[in-house]
Amino acid sequence: MLVEKCLIDYCAPTLASLKTASLFCLTETAGLESLEQQVLVWNSQLREKGLFLTILCRRGEKVLVYVCRSSHLQADLQKPGVACFLAQYGYQSTELYDALNRLAQRLEEEPYFPHEIGIFLGYPLGDVIGFIRNEGRNSKCTGSWKVYCNECEALKMFARFKKCREIYARLWNQGRSIHQLTVTA
Repeated sequence: MLVEKCLIDYCAPTLASLKTASLFCLTETAGLESLEQQVLVWNSQLREKGLFLTILCRRGEKVLVYVCRSSHLQADLQKPGVACFLAQYGYQSTELYDALNRLAQRLEEEPYFPHEIGIFLGYPLGDVIGFIRNEGRNSKCTGSWKVYCNECEALKMFARFKKCREIYARLWNQGRSIHQLTVTA
């Protein structure tokens, strides 16, 4: 039930195919096997919808779960400038699983959160670069991410994400399942 609630609370725009991917963090108290088993179960249910879940990182009792639309991520990784940008951080490939493996490695190796993760969440490259160059300051606006480039477009997306989260929470509370709420893409 905990993973299901997190999918609604943190991943609704990804379930609705409005966003490439989402993250949520859980504190593993019931044992790691339990969470890994839940991830396997959700993957079997959501694979046909074009989604997958993976545990990206573990730090102590904290577990970072990544929920992704494979087709969206692969398209994002092929956008102009992305391969060159990621190469600066040791990404030798922009093939989906190669890139995700490198991201997981960066999360394990680095004491800080690697900011290129924005690419893996569907954030515009210009905003990811702007965040890094400005060290998180001087953004035009903030919503699901800090915006440095196209403020107008980002504000529209943030409004869509907010509306989506509200609708999904309401429908889930009325008894709709995650499977029913997940768009096939």
